[in-house]
Amino acid sequence: MDVFSKLGFEKLTESVLGKRGSSGKAFSHGSIFGSLFFSYLCGGECLEDINALIGQFKQRPDTLLPGADTVGRGLKELAEENIIYKSEISGKSYSFNTAEKLNTLLLRMIRRMGLIKVGSHVDLDFDHQFVPAHKFDAKYSYKQDLGYFPGWASIGGIIVGGENRDGNTNVKFHQEDTLRRIMDRVTSELGVVIERFRADCGSFSKEIIQTVEQRCNTFYIRAANCGSRYENFQQLKEWKDVEVGYEKCDVTSISIDSLIEGKSYRLVVQRSPLKGKDGSEQTDMFGVIYTYRCILTNDWVST
Repeated sequence: MDVFSKLGFEKLTESVLGKRGSSGKAFSHGSIFGSLFFSYLCGGECLEDINALIGQFKQRPDTLLPGADTVGRGLKELAEENIIYKSEISGKSYSFNTAEKLNTLLLRMIRRMGLIKVGSHVDLDFDHQFVPAHKFDAKYSYKQDLGYFPGWASIGGIIVGGENRDGNTNVKFHQEDTLRRIMDRVTSELGVVIERFRADCGSFSKEIIQTVEQRCNTFYIRAANCGSRYENFQQLKEWKDVEVGYEKCDVTSISIDSLIEGKSYRLVVQRSPLKGKDGSEQTDMFGVIYTYRCILTNDWVST
């Protein structure tokens, strides 16, 4: 609690989210977050646990924190309107929630704590994480459950932004808009330079690549549909032996200029022998059978 107070989080929260209530007697958003955070730090797993711990909180002099009901109401007040995107192909609509104020507050707290230095060059990782939830607005996902499918960005393991989306939304659908908002917010609020952007094949599309390339120095995106290039990969000769994650494999790289007109990118290709249950390499009449994986990048220097 003392750390929370010394860092001035309550005033910082109020400056971003605004004052709560008109009478001046309502608990502030800072107090609501404080009650929630302290409960989790003391082992609480749900809002109702706040009521069991509130007596312990009061033992600290001049401490007055809201109970579970007030915390629940306060969190609902922070909800922002969804953005609705309609697919031009299917005609279906999908809901996104940018949580603009909460994302801004997150970054300002990170900056206040000094977790990420101003002016530093950082690596930004992005991925989607399915969250199972049997709520009224949850949609059925290919993960075979109801829930949401938010996209998350992190720097060195620190979450720096997220946007919620319907559970049945394709991960590539309007992802460029999500990344534009997150990356612009990260650079402006944290005062950093995004040196490298990394993502899996869920970010492999023309629109996403163009958006990312404008906002970072180098990007590394796992390429999809490598199977369609299988025959081309078999013709490559200049393979280099490397060790990745304690496993030996071969790598090479080729230039690819068919993705975006006027642009040439580097496709780093990795091949690993396909192995059977006994660990032996699988072969056919042409020799060893390989599994190929690719990463698209604009980094022509790294080896």
